[in-house]
Amino acid sequence: MKIAIMAPLVTAIREPQLGGSQAFVSDLARGLVGRGHEVHVYAASGSTVPGVTVIDTGADPEALAGTLYRAVVPAEAGQPGAGQPGAAQPGAGQPGASPAESARAAAHAAFAAAYARMRDARYDVIHNHAFDAPAVRLAATVPVPVLHTLHLPPDETVTAALEEVARSARPPAVATVSAFQATAWRRVVRVDAVLPPNVPTQVIPYSATAGHGAVFAGRLSPEKGAAEAIDIAAAAGLSIDVYGDAYDEGYVRDRITPRRAMLGVRTHKAIPRASLWTAMSKAAVVLNPVYWDEPFGMVAAEAQACGTPVVAFRRGGLTEVIEDAVTGFLVPPGDVQAAVEAVGRTASISRAACRRHAERHLDLDQSLDAHERVYRQMTVPTATEAGNG
Repeated sequence: MKIAIMAPLVTAIREPQLGGSQAFVSDLARGLVGRGHEVHVYAASGSTVPGVTVIDTGADPEALAGTLYRAVVPAEAGQPGAGQPGAAQPGAGQPGASPAESARAAAHAAFAAAYARMRDARYDVIHNHAFDAPAVRLAATVPVPVLHTLHLPPDETVTAALEEVARSARPPAVATVSAFQATAWRRVVRVDAVLPPNVPTQVIPYSATAGHGAVFAGRLSPEKGAAEAIDIAAAAGLSIDVYGDAYDEGYVRDRITPRRAMLGVRTHKAIPRASLWTAMSKAAVVLNPVYWDEPFGMVAAEAQACGTPVVAFRRGGLTEVIEDAVTGFLVPPGDVQAAVEAVGRTASISRAACRRHAERHLDLDQSLDAHERVYRQMTVPTATEAGNG
């Protein structure tokens, strides 16, 4: 099968990856190539996926930075809303346009150019992973079956785009990354499949011996809970290594920088996944105190593959990734004290059980099987198409 994958263009697909969707695009593409498919990844300039053909779309991530997804966590409630700049508005890119409008216009132009190239390449399937309204609308201009995987919570501009293309002559298929997320999206659009972004357990190092300290990994923004992870570790008497780049400068200034001087706190820039896996395999616990409905929870899946238990707030897809009291503990959302107490119970968690759970339920091969099934269903001619052939 010849498959085109549209990557998020707001960042390059390369190590260290900006987020879970970027990491999974790389894993998916390499996995499909390993199964004999021809795969082209359309990505921002500077992208590289070992063993896979990457088509440079010419998109400059810096020019598209204004389209980065922002989850908003109201300070007074500690609960997230979600927000993202919408599609390019009339006049965007014209003299006097705001930076956000210019970014949306640049994104629209980049996706238009990418899909124009796809039209000439005769693919069997196009699989879009970009969470942008233009990426959804413009995919409909290519006379090929299209699948959109929604890696983020419902958003007005993306919903409107999906509703629009659903009325087209060739409506696309839509997938989410967890059952929880599917329930949320089904309130506004049709969801055809759940395709979890599982992890390559076979190449993730496993340690049967409990390590020392805690690890947090993720972007430094309010919804990911890095500050709470530091507080939980400190209250539990553990050192903590925090891995992640600043996604929200104000959050880093106000919540992370003051905690860097705390005893046992070590902060690091984002590192390649292989290095992160080694760090997690040497930890006693991985902390995921998220303040939003996590769409999936790739770090939690990777941690369990390492044999390391996870303590997390009971939010979103994490309830499907972590087996409570078997591979870690899920505590009430926002309850830092409950998380501290759970950390104290992680010595009772079997590291072998964590690894088994990851291998049986969170392995990339299962996800590849599911993707291939959906692709095959999409490429089977309908009765009308068969009659016209």
